[in-house]
Amino acid sequence: MRKLRTIEMQRLTLEEFKSADKLPLVVVLDDVRSLYNVGSVFRTCDAFRVEAVFLCGITACPPHPEIHKTALGGEDSVDWRYFKTAEEAVMTLHSDGYVVYAVEQAEGSTKLQQLRLEEGKRYAVVFGNEVKGVHQEVIDKCDGCLEIPQHGTKHSMNVSVTAGIVIWEFGKNR
Repeated sequence: MRKLRTIEMQRLTLEEFKSADKLPLVVVLDDVRSLYNVGSVFRTCDAFRVEAVFLCGITACPPHPEIHKTALGGEDSVDWRYFKTAEEAVMTLHSDGYVVYAVEQAEGSTKLQQLRLEEGKRYAVVFGNEVKGVHQEVIDKCDGCLEIPQHGTKHSMNVSVTAGIVIWEFGKNR
């Protein structure tokens, strides 16, 4: 087995990416404070050709060197918008016909492996602050909560790792 060189991977150009079909998913970042986490989410969204990233509240916006350090250009390929609050982003998504889930440990949450996506629907997932998670006011406006089962001693994972797992699941169910 031989490791592929970058040129052999036949990646899309920026122009090809912009015009390519996207995973019908919007990723919403609710007060994510680490610019490295923001960049990492952009990079993952690029890898799965996610439709867009919505940046809310204190979440930093491109261009920024710390975002670019982990995004490696994903912030240029993936469309993004800024909202003053995640509540505003969720209301906009609902008005555009999206089903919106918060990714949070909550009463009645759906375990990620039990998620069943409906053909033809568009989805959005809200990821929260590194310490406080998704704000309750935002959860109240969502259609439900998704939860990644955890079996260790910690109650949470890094937001960019969580985003990668959830985005993978949506891509797998595409």
